[in-house]
Amino acid sequence: MRIYKLPQASALLLTACSPQSETPVGDRLSEAISSDGMYISWEEHIIDDPEIAGFALSGSDGLVMADLDGDGFEDVVSVHESDSEYDSSEYDPNYVPDSAGHVRIAFGSGNPKLWTNITLAEGADSPAPEDAAISDLNGDGHLDVIVAAELSHLIYLQNPGVNIRTEPWPRLIIPQTQGRGSYIRVFFGDFNLDGITDVSAANKGSQRPGPSDFERKTPIHLFQAKGDPLDEESWHEIELGRYIVPQNAEPVDLDNDGDLDIIVGSRGEERMVFFENEEPMSLKFKEHSIHVEGIYMAGFNLEYDDLNGDGRLDIIGASDEYAGVVWIEQPEDLNDEWLVHRIGDFGPDWMIGFGIADIDNDGDTDVISGSYSRGSRMGDEDVDRLDGLGRIGWFENPGDPSSAWIRHDITRRKRGMFDKFIPRDLDNDGDIDFLTTRGNSNPYDGVIWLEQIRTRNPMPNFKAARSGESPEMPLP
Repeated sequence: MRIYKLPQASALLLTACSPQSETPVGDRLSEAISSDGMYISWEEHIIDDPEIAGFALSGSDGLVMADLDGDGFEDVVSVHESDSEYDSSEYDPNYVPDSAGHVRIAFGSGNPKLWTNITLAEGADSPAPEDAAISDLNGDGHLDVIVAAELSHLIYLQNPGVNIRTEPWPRLIIPQTQGRGSYIRVFFGDFNLDGITDVSAANKGSQRPGPSDFERKTPIHLFQAKGDPLDEESWHEIELGRYIVPQNAEPVDLDNDGDLDIIVGSRGEERMVFFENEEPMSLKFKEHSIHVEGIYMAGFNLEYDDLNGDGRLDIIGASDEYAGVVWIEQPEDLNDEWLVHRIGDFGPDWMIGFGIADIDNDGDTDVISGSYSRGSRMGDEDVDRLDGLGRIGWFENPGDPSSAWIRHDITRRKRGMFDKFIPRDLDNDGDIDFLTTRGNSNPYDGVIWLEQIRTRNPMPNFKAARSGESPEMPLP
């Protein structure tokens, strides 16, 4: 076993916001500097929210991007649970979650501030939708969508190809997922290299796991459509394994051999598993435990990059032990221990979403993260700066990713959950922006674009899209 020692917290993280002050995070002058010597700040733009939707859109979670209508501009598919209670709050066997929920598309244009929004699915089709994926499943040249509904099932939505902004999308609830529990993540991937995408999904058991859920195991699945995906008889199921509250089944070529493997994250076991795709044609997988000493990683939101340049993909994700973000270094032998390197934390704010990109254009990979506010989703009372609030910040890669990363806080509000970040230079100005969803903050939930702003003189970290908002807060 490899012996190592994590750095002490005091030496581990240099913060760009020191010394601490009473100034709210978003109002503080940025100290983040790009490779060309410009100061980096951020401006928020709203892509979708209740005002744009015309109804009580809330509980925004996952999002994915692709050019669905073939006009040359990427579109955004986002999911919105429309609930007001925490999945992770104290278990109540009598709790009945809202059956509402919405899957939305924001169609892009040549103007990053101009979007056309429609509802793709809602209600019983997608109760409490948590995740979505995009691929051309039926091979007709048009990108389709699949959605994981945390309250019930997986639903396939087929792109009609014409008038897709106004015509209903044909759909099918995958029959093997009905009455099976809660689906929290879903992905497309061609695992057997036949040119047809398959579906991988984690069934976490219940939307709000209680004591019985932590005493049983539920499956990680592959689903294949052998024929018309709108025909129930076309769907076939392969069970890869069972885990306690599994919450991820993500395709990634972890061993760099040209086929897709699967990373599994288990909340109940606080560990990750790697399914090596040994024989793609026959879909034969070999299970490996990802050995990480000294911390727990439940593997919900993960990113992958070769951070140390050794030719092997490393994994970036949240550690429950530190309530922060770490990267774990892939060993030469996948059965050996993965070495832990800490990136940083938002304590007491609880990190939930991540994205990676070269934010400052210095040639290495930086990490952006969002946190999960722990107070009421419906109001700003009863929390203060010492509580877990909704924060966005990024960590600057120091060049040697094993040394101390530099934290740059962007915004910290009483309410907000920032679940996923997609890097794009949306305004084509040469720097990386991010698209993300915001939840936990009704009526401010929805989809936002964080535009990176560069100036010769320091500006406030964050410019909000609204004048009236959940209050900006200082650091704890």
